[in-house]
Amino acid sequence: MNISLPETLKTFVDLQVSQRGYGTSSEYVRELIRKDQDRLQLRELLMNGAGSAPTAPVNGTYFDGLRDRVHQAIRTHSPR
Repeated sequence: MNISLPETLKTFVDLQVSQRGYGTSSEYVRELIRKDQDRLQLRELLMNGAGSAPTAPVNGTYFDGLRDRVHQAIRTHSPR
């Protein structure tokens, strides 16, 4: 895939590559695409959540249980 950029954008990309430690302009563009994919996925999750039925309010007990489940999952899946 080839992408044509006006000189101002090419200069910007080259600057980002040099200042942010990318090896090539392709690495920089891939990173931008990944971030855009993540943004779109997050937006979809947020829209799905906004459209879902309300649930009971959460409190400290809920978050304590959530932390416990995360810690248990880490212990279960961590290599020994």
